[in-house]
Amino acid sequence: MAIWVCPDCDREFGAVGRRHTCRPGLTVEEFLESVPDFTGPVFHRVHDHLVTVNDGSLIVDPLLNKKLLFKNGPTFCILEVKTKWVAVGFSLRRKLESGRLSRKVLDYGDKYFHVINVIDADDVDDEFCDWLTEAYHHGQESKPSSDPMVPDDVDI
Repeated sequence: MAIWVCPDCDREFGAVGRRHTCRPGLTVEEFLESVPDFTGPVFHRVHDHLVTVNDGSLIVDPLLNKKLLFKNGPTFCILEVKTKWVAVGFSLRRKLESGRLSRKVLDYGDKYFHVINVIDADDVDDEFCDWLTEAYHHGQESKPSSDPMVPDDVDI
């Protein structure tokens, strides 16, 4: 995936000319300095996991409004800092049924947006990381084959 940098706001995107509202972005360090202390460990747990599944296309886009976007083309995960927790939202192609969900699952098109309020980094456990991995792969439970001759729905 080619990364495009907007010449006006210096934000990174996964597609050339991606429509967006130009807002000056922050560095991760600036973002973490501007939010409550409990945010850093949650960010690092999510980020460290996503780095392990990254194929070179992970974009981390901290914004001034206490939101941080994870993108690899489209945005697939959003960290939104609240007063006492971090709301971690992510998109999947299926609707999760879990008591961990903090809000009603929103459906849009062929995806579902889920939110879990994270108070402590330990809440980002193996199950949560599996959902983040799925979201990274654009909501598909397993990464599609990179071989263009192999259909996505065939088990190899």
